[in-house]
Amino acid sequence: MFEHRPDRDAEIILIGRSNVGKSTLMRELTGHTFSTGKKPGVTRKPNHYDWNAESFMFTDLPGFGFMSGVEKDMREAIKTDIVHYIEDNAEKILVGVLVVDGKSVIDIIDRHTNNDEIPHDVEMFYFLEELGIPVVVAVNKMDKVDDKDERLDELCDRLGLYPPWQQWSDDTIAPITAKRGQITSLREVLKHHLHEAKRDDLLKFVTK
Repeated sequence: MFEHRPDRDAEIILIGRSNVGKSTLMRELTGHTFSTGKKPGVTRKPNHYDWNAESFMFTDLPGFGFMSGVEKDMREAIKTDIVHYIEDNAEKILVGVLVVDGKSVIDIIDRHTNNDEIPHDVEMFYFLEELGIPVVVAVNKMDKVDDKDERLDELCDRLGLYPPWQQWSDDTIAPITAKRGQITSLREVLKHHLHEAKRDDLLKFVTK
């Protein structure tokens, strides 16, 4: 179980598979460098970056799903810890940012669906929704995607959102390339949700 969560009243969480760029995105949002690496599973515990005065923080949760060199039992334990963390802190989580790899997410979802499984990304999307946490899908690494509109439409379809993706761009779908600092669309969607939550006092943390 994850321990030592800072006692903050509000947070935005980043969740997603290993190696989708969560830590890079966290760096872009906070200006603070976190451990990143090509080897999946570098982040095993939550990384918190907080502002005590405002009682607010960003939390980068460990990656879930397949990780090279990590036993299945350990992967399942990490996923269970993530689920418990989100359940325990649901009332304090203003937004859940589900980070996916724009280049590979469709293949991953389809591969698991064909195995009669619920893909982790889809499962997590609905899990957050069921808890009443606004979900934003940050579709990362879009610089590596050729037909962007088609890919984003396909992702909406897999998540049960009616395409075209543009109709979800205000509150749910944010195409980004975190490595290049191209996260304006995500900042705009986060601003929308903070405003909806009547937390305009926190807008400065998602505005550059």
